[in-house]
This record gives sequence, structure tokens and C-alpha cells, in this order.
Amino acid sequence: MTARFDAIGLVVADMAASLAFYRRLGLDIPADADTQPHVEAALPGGTRLMWDTVATVRSFDPEWTPPSGSHQVGLAFACDSPADVDKTYQDLVGAGVRGKLEPWDAPWGQRYATVLDPDNNGIDVFAPLPS
Repeated sequence: MTARFDAIGLVVADMAASLAFYRRLGLDIPADADTQPHVEAALPGGTRLMWDTVATVRSFDPEWTPPSGSHQVGLAFACDSPADVDKTYQDLVGAGVRGKLEPWDAPWGQRYATVLDPDNNGIDVFAPLPS
């Protein structure tokens, strides 16, 4: 049997705040999940995004400590157009999300922006630039 990639896990300090952030990016997460110690959401293609509270992780790894320095993981969300990148960024920042990099035209041919989720993970939003 060969192992296959199945899920991305995030350790979060505040489950409700983290889930609210990812709902703003379009993930379908039930409202009653906010108080759960472990939550999963199916992503396109069958991969799952999972959240665990710090307490949950420490229940099986008592010495766990969060990484220090820059963000712990980077996730990227595709938008339909460069204008949608700008709108998504502005909507998130307007809702109190911390902006990291305002929208810009990247040299690799995409409109790109970065915000930080409630646990300081870099979340990119992007779309191809017109040719």
C-alpha cells in the first residue's frame, strides 16, 4: 500500500475565529463546529482541511509548542479575476483581517495578495493576469 496525500491540519488558538476566517474565503463549515476541538472541511478534489485546538494537540502531545518566527503554513485561494483579488483582499481587511501584502501584479503573471489568518498563517489570494 502506498501512502497518499489526504489532508492539511492547522493548530489554532481560537477555533471560532479561525473558522469564521475560512468561511469568509468560501469554505463550507457548519456553524456548530465553532465549539468543537477538531473540525474538518472537504476541499475540491477530496482533500480535507482540518483544525485542531491547542488543547486537542496537547492531549496527545503534551510538549507541543507553536512554531516561532514567520507563519507556520501557507495556503492559497484562487480568485476568478484580478479584480476579485482586490475585492477579496478589501473585504477581508474591511472585516478586521490583518493584511500582509496588498494586491500587486507578480512577475510570474498573477495578481496576488496576502492576509494573515487568526493564527498568523499567510493566506494568499491570486488570479492570472490577462495576457
